[in-house]
Amino acid sequence: MNTKPIERAIGIAGSQAALARLLSVHPMQITHWKNRGLPKRWAIPIEQATEGRVTRYELRPDVFGEARP
Repeated sequence: MNTKPIERAIGIAGSQAALARLLSVHPMQITHWKNRGLPKRWAIPIEQATEGRVTRYELRPDVFGEARP
């Protein structure tokens, strides 16, 4: 199964609303990210909120490059 990193982050947080609370954003913002793409400034906060289980490299490889071993 090839799940989008943002969807994995939602799963790790427990729900879209839970991830929104962790990031202090409105849950609708998460929906926008799922549909339109994640702004680069949110990649590191999501990495921190998921305790590194979803990395900035997975979320925005165009900005941060490929995942590092």
